[in-house]
Amino acid sequence: MATTAEVKPASAAGCAPVLGEAEFREFQQMIFAVAGIHMPASKKTMVAGRLSKRLKALQLNSYGAYWQHLRQDTAEKQTAVDLLTTNETYFFREPRHFEFLRDKVLPQHSRRRPFRLWSAACSSGEEAYSAAMVLSDALGKTGWEVLASDISTEVLGRASKGRYPMTRTDKIPQECLKRYCLRGIGEAEGSLMVDPALRARVDFRQVNLNIRLPDVGLFDVIFLRNVMIYFNAETKRQVVSRLRSCLQPGGYLIIGHSETLNGFDTGLDVVMPSVYQAAK
Repeated sequence: MATTAEVKPASAAGCAPVLGEAEFREFQQMIFAVAGIHMPASKKTMVAGRLSKRLKALQLNSYGAYWQHLRQDTAEKQTAVDLLTTNETYFFREPRHFEFLRDKVLPQHSRRRPFRLWSAACSSGEEAYSAAMVLSDALGKTGWEVLASDISTEVLGRASKGRYPMTRTDKIPQECLKRYCLRGIGEAEGSLMVDPALRARVDFRQVNLNIRLPDVGLFDVIFLRNVMIYFNAETKRQVVSRLRSCLQPGGYLIIGHSETLNGFDTGLDVVMPSVYQAAK
């Protein structure tokens, strides 16, 4: 007799699986435990849609069977995390932050050491490459470093390739397009490639902000944009505290325009909305 933990092949003629409330709570708890992301009830349809492709690929007939499967398969658990944490981004999103970096932060850099920037939730890489273009313009080919991290191995794989549809490049300034981007030809026609020399300057790593951080050193600027909207108050406090410890004296933490740290004792001073500075 089959147990609830057994994997059963999906019936080709059967109805599409339905994500029940109990199963949804299991995935809610999993993504919160792993990534600190609060998945409200309004996201149930999204969760079902993103995970349905894995049920089909694995020939499973229920979300319960998939839950049991990923509990026993670390690689599949990472796949589920990848699917549930992938967020939309684009080049030079929220451009005032890049203008602040170019006009206010970089002119103050002494150049006695490399300028270090961390794109701490880099998704598919557009933010990190945008920052690298600004740093290269201001500081030249050397004297700066960019770390780009995400919890999703799937988006990191795409980001490290530096290849994007041409339709996603409309926000890149024309001078940056000419200097740092290549137009795909042949099989790559219709796509843009970040210039290999710039791509090599961005270090992509998997980092989970919801646990103790690896030793990544200190940074002059940390971008943590449009990710804390998925955290509850306590997770937000913990993540900001971890990143605060990675800022140079006088370094900046930049969050999304729709986010705020009001009400949190962060040890950071407000420079302008969404921009915070560590004490010098």
